[in-house]
Amino acid sequence: MMAAVRKWLLAGLLVIVPLGITVWVLEWIISTLDQTLLILPNAWRPDVWIGIHIPGFGVLLAFAILLLVGAIASNFLGRKLVEWGNVLLNRIPVVRSIYSGVKQVSDTLFSENGNAFRKALLVQWPREGMWTIGFLTGVPGGDVATHLTDGEYLSVYIPTTPNPTGGYFIMLKKSDCIELKMSVDEALKYIVSMGVVVPNGPANSSVHPSNT
Repeated sequence: MMAAVRKWLLAGLLVIVPLGITVWVLEWIISTLDQTLLILPNAWRPDVWIGIHIPGFGVLLAFAILLLVGAIASNFLGRKLVEWGNVLLNRIPVVRSIYSGVKQVSDTLFSENGNAFRKALLVQWPREGMWTIGFLTGVPGGDVATHLTDGEYLSVYIPTTPNPTGGYFIMLKKSDCIELKMSVDEALKYIVSMGVVVPNGPANSSVHPSNT
């Protein structure tokens, strides 16, 4: 009887825990985006003219704002306005250091020409003989590159498990990195699940980064 109860309890956890976490994350995202409604005049807010609070209107507003800003920034006049705004922000002492750093990261991550997180790599970390999955973020540059003269190096981000938003930035020799034939999404699922969810895509065979 106890074995059956334990089996049912574990089966229930396998259903409830992923569902509960998913609902919690979605609720947090929706409630956060709903704060964008505060930019509207009070009389224009859905809660006022409908009479009840319906979660999700902020998501629609945020999506509409992103589309509008993207459309404006994509034409000639919009690009000029963005350039002037960048010049202005880069002249403000405290704002300049914050904005320039955030913009460089966002340009790398979201730009169509960016190379960040485009490849999953198998690397030895934190010591030789221990393997983990990292993501290619680029190549060392500037003064750092002048000191790495014993071969070609790659910049690699090593995420932590199960929270991949924290991790380590390291520089490894290209010859020590193995490029995996799995997408970034598959690699992230593999990391977040602590190796439980095995990618369903191509087998984890690898090709050397120098072949790409």
